[in-house]
Amino acid sequence: MDIDRYAEWAAKIPVGRPLKDDADLLAYLCLGLASEAGEVAGLLKKRLRDGRWSAEAAADELGDVAYYFARLCAAIGKTPSEILDQSVAKIEARLSQSAKA
Repeated sequence: MDIDRYAEWAAKIPVGRPLKDDADLLAYLCLGLASEAGEVAGLLKKRLRDGRWSAEAAADELGDVAYYFARLCAAIGKTPSEILDQSVAKIEARLSQSAKA
């Protein structure tokens, strides 16, 4: 699925109980993103500790990360592809600067 279409779909999903304002929505989405990213990190921790790794479990958690990323993009009025384009430009500029140094 195209990431911008996914974001449009995700933005229509209710978050549960109604939140009082946009600040609460942003807080909820940021905490959700951090929580899901923490679950991805937890999988890596278990690999280091126990030697176990599940690509399927990682893919499941990354899907949750993608959901909160897409929702945050919509909440700030950007499409995910705009955010990704900005990221590419920022990283390429950084690489260009380090190549000159």
